[in-house]
Amino acid sequence: MGTVGSGADGTAGERRQLINVAYRLLGSVTEAEDAVQDAYARWYGLPRSRREEILSPGAWLTTVTGRICLDLLGSARARRERYVGAWLPEPLPDRAERDHAGGADPAGPADPADQIVLDESVATAFLVVLEAMTPAERVAFVLHDVFRYPFAEIAGVLDRTPAACKQLASSARRRVSVAGAPVTAAGRADVVRHVKEAWEAKDIAALVGLLDPAAVMTADGGGVVGAVLRPVEGGARIARYLVAIADQAPGLELLERSVNGAPGLVARRAGVVMTVASFDVSDGRVTRIWAVRNPEKLRPWAREG
Repeated sequence: MGTVGSGADGTAGERRQLINVAYRLLGSVTEAEDAVQDAYARWYGLPRSRREEILSPGAWLTTVTGRICLDLLGSARARRERYVGAWLPEPLPDRAERDHAGGADPAGPADPADQIVLDESVATAFLVVLEAMTPAERVAFVLHDVFRYPFAEIAGVLDRTPAACKQLASSARRRVSVAGAPVTAAGRADVVRHVKEAWEAKDIAALVGLLDPAAVMTADGGGVVGAVLRPVEGGARIARYLVAIADQAPGLELLERSVNGAPGLVARRAGVVMTVASFDVSDGRVTRIWAVRNPEKLRPWAREG
């Protein structure tokens, strides 16, 4: 095998890619960072002679990171069963907005959330669909369809044949196609803005008009803060619930922000981010709302200005 630099210069540049892969596989910035740290620890735990034999450190690190994520996904069901209420992926802020607000510290340590590329593959709706896949389907689909890794390499992660990995990705692809095509960012932003205005005005009728009659709202409080434990179904029920929240939280400030690369809303009170909401929109109406309230999942938003 060929020899490449196996020191910091040979692997440090892979970190951003690995964080991006791990977040899409796990839906958690914290877990993604831990998985990548673990992969690097295993790399540097190899004898130097072994590292120098590895032709592509990046491919090695991706394989190990993928296996670590696969193990975590395999144990996720038990963790979800212990989780209080619904579990949602961690929402990500747009770094440009944070920098503009003066929240980011250029001299401080790199924030893993800042290394994640915000595109369609991290949209909340997409990540929720990924959650419905088996761990093997998710790994095969993300590595192949999102990151374009060949099935021959994915086979090494899943310990299956390339043909079996191709079948897993195909099965996962069918789940994604059922979810439907996303609405343009501009169209979504208009709807989200109108929801914000109606919510601020406590206008139930206007909210009902903006919500699909079959809309569903899911909240994630993790048992740490108050949140409905089951999804709220129906546009009218959601509208009444949103207005009730506004009545119970005087001084609540709503901000239009990019959430996982798509228009969303941030609810802030006394300068503290309380809720980050993502929206799915179809035919000019909101069909899904995902509201993350668990403070542990809102750490990337702590500097939101």
